[in-house]
Amino acid sequence: MDFQIDYQHYIDVVDGWIVDQPKTVLLAFLLLSAGFSAGLGQSGTSSGTSQFTEDVPAYQAFEEVNDNFERVTFEEDTGTTQLIQSGTNVLSKPELLRMLRAQQRLQANPELSVVQTTSVARAVARVIDPSATTLAEEIDAVEQATPTEIDRAVQVAVEQNPAIRASLSEDFNARSASASATIGIVTHSLSGEVSDSAGTGGDSPLTEIQRHAEFIVGSVGGDIRVFGSGILSEEFNSVIGDSLALVVPAAVVLILFFLVFAYRDPIDLLIGVVSLAMAVLWTFGFMGLAGIAFSQMLIAVPPLLLAVGIDFGIHAINRYREERTEGFGIHESMRTATDQLLVAFTIVTGTTVIGFAANASSDLGPIRDFGIVAAVGIVFTFLIFGIFLPAAKVYLDSLRERVGFPEFGSEPLGAEDTVLGKVLPVGIHIARIAPKAFLVMLVVSTAWMGYYGSGVESRFTQDSFLPPEDNPEYLELFPQQLQPRDYTVTETTNFLEDNFQTGEEDVTTVYVEGSLTDGGTLESIWRAGNSPPDSFVVDDGHARETSIITVIQSYAERDPEFAALVARNDRDANGIPDDNLKQIYDALLDSPARGQALNYITDDYTSARVEYAVESDASQADVTEDTRAVADRYRVEATATGNVVILKAVSDVIAQSAFISLVLALGGSAVFLIIIYALLEGRPSLGVVNLVPIVVTVAAIAATMRYLDIPFNVMTGTILSIGIGLGIDYSAHLVHRFAEEYDEGTDVFVALTDSVRGTGGALTGSMLTTVTGIGVLVIAITPILGQFGLLTGVSILYSYVASLVVLPPALVVWARFVHGENAETAGTASDPDGAGGAA
Repeated sequence: MDFQIDYQHYIDVVDGWIVDQPKTVLLAFLLLSAGFSAGLGQSGTSSGTSQFTEDVPAYQAFEEVNDNFERVTFEEDTGTTQLIQSGTNVLSKPELLRMLRAQQRLQANPELSVVQTTSVARAVARVIDPSATTLAEEIDAVEQATPTEIDRAVQVAVEQNPAIRASLSEDFNARSASASATIGIVTHSLSGEVSDSAGTGGDSPLTEIQRHAEFIVGSVGGDIRVFGSGILSEEFNSVIGDSLALVVPAAVVLILFFLVFAYRDPIDLLIGVVSLAMAVLWTFGFMGLAGIAFSQMLIAVPPLLLAVGIDFGIHAINRYREERTEGFGIHESMRTATDQLLVAFTIVTGTTVIGFAANASSDLGPIRDFGIVAAVGIVFTFLIFGIFLPAAKVYLDSLRERVGFPEFGSEPLGAEDTVLGKVLPVGIHIARIAPKAFLVMLVVSTAWMGYYGSGVESRFTQDSFLPPEDNPEYLELFPQQLQPRDYTVTETTNFLEDNFQTGEEDVTTVYVEGSLTDGGTLESIWRAGNSPPDSFVVDDGHARETSIITVIQSYAERDPEFAALVARNDRDANGIPDDNLKQIYDALLDSPARGQALNYITDDYTSARVEYAVESDASQADVTEDTRAVADRYRVEATATGNVVILKAVSDVIAQSAFISLVLALGGSAVFLIIIYALLEGRPSLGVVNLVPIVVTVAAIAATMRYLDIPFNVMTGTILSIGIGLGIDYSAHLVHRFAEEYDEGTDVFVALTDSVRGTGGALTGSMLTTVTGIGVLVIAITPILGQFGLLTGVSILYSYVASLVVLPPALVVWARFVHGENAETAGTASDPDGAGGAA
């Protein structure tokens, strides 16, 4: 059954507007540009890791837990600041005094709203003088103590409270009472504002507090750095602007350089650049009007639009020049060019939109936004380069003829007598020699690359969004205005990981539900931490935990009456009450320890949370698996949760999204291509041929990722579907040109040569421009953008090579399959010298 449709009428209508009424077209597009410009600057920004965790079920469950917990436990929102002190010995008298004075000065400043401070220095001072309750009294105690008294106080403080050990570096020596680093904590009241959330972007109420704290802490001398989620949030936000400031100018310079090479004419260059700017303007305007926040992921959208726009622009100008060199006039040449290119652009746009839109299936909001914005942007690019650019070319060339402005480079890229024209037919030579053997070898190698690439890991960590510890030296080559600021977060997080067994954020949580007043409940919770798994920090054979049990034990050490109550209900005298738990909870909530207790148990005694310290270098997968294993030991209902578990869940969603978007992009593109070639050319099997180089490209991308140890993350997780979207761009142009040139009476090799030299030249110009334009993301401050730029550039290069090398043999085999021996012998008969036909 013949499904081919007559689409020429619709093409003629568009041609009529482009060729006969170019000024009207230009005016309409300029008015649309003014309309979209109204949306610029309205969308805001979104950064950090929280934007990716919000839609993950594990995060939503964690938020429900926190909302329920905090509703009954906290009277005010608080945030914390870490004071990270380092030196030869932070437990020496001068260093202890520095920490105490830093905390005293912070507490004395009303703008910082300090409600609590903790540190090893305070614990040591209280051992020296148990009656000291204020920082001033503690400073006096340390000042009056001898070095020997201080060393002894350090040993006693660590023995009395093992949790203090966690705030000392791993090189702590109890005998000499020495350590090279320690962490003090300052807690701030945020007066109902949003509490701190490490790893998030957006504005944090702690940013101003912690920047002010840096100034105050600097006044005490020594090496004490201020760190917290406010500083982290600020640097998350700054890295977007710094990345854009670096990437955009570099991309503009490189793109202009290659556009000059591709167009070789100032008027054509001007039309191309204006069209590219218009595509970006429309897309960002759409984002503002649609209320889509600009995130780190969306930094990749402009380069992708440039990739497709440059390709469309070079193809349009190149095809028009082919007709002009044959002696045809402006209007006739453009009509012929758009007759072919509007169809090719439609095919490319359809498959590219499918490739990008496949990311809308993701469970992660930023990835969905990326898919939607990229897909809409590609549609805009199609309209601008398919209609506006040809109309502008007709108008300006007509004007040029009237005023006598000279033409410059008017030869199409890839002409037969050029070096490029001699190199492009490499795939045709392979097709002449052994196309079937080549395709068999290709199938085997592609299968191997796919199998090897299936081992790509999926990772989602905060570090992927942070700048490097030291800015690369090449950034010094940029003007001072473009150079990024000096970032501190990565250096600090690396210091914490290198020097501390576990940090404030290196915890995992078990959420407990059920009656917590039943006899033996606390004993069962405590036993779950015995013989902990490898990723947990161990203290005397038990996991280092913070829970209602540790609160009870801590308060019992300070209050003899409460200690006696606990002892009367402790059958095995291990400090954990077994009986009358409600009475013990009631007494605890009536004591000064109420606020601390309500961090770990609700006031109706039906829910609790237990936090376990984990090794700072433990993997997300190990921590998640081990937390679930410990939760299974609980006698009551227990759920593994916490930030580490959430990040692992995000990592799993990324891997799932990458697979689903790949399947959708590949399947959707296959169906679209088969249908479109059936409708436009009456040859649905050409759609299958079109996919051959794409499958090779996707397998090669996956293998490259594994070889370079680049994981699937929130940006590279989209690369396979993007590889399909951009890759089909190259193969679709070549296949469609071949379909125009080839019929049963045409030598397949002549049709291939005309197609490769005619379209291959434009493909080369597009590839060079977009690989460098997108590859420039490698210089972005954040590793995640650098990886994305590298992989996107590589995917375009692979697509280009596959189109020129893989497609010709595939098309020859297709022609032999469809038309039999006629296709196999025609080349020899019509081209005995094997030159491949005339261009």
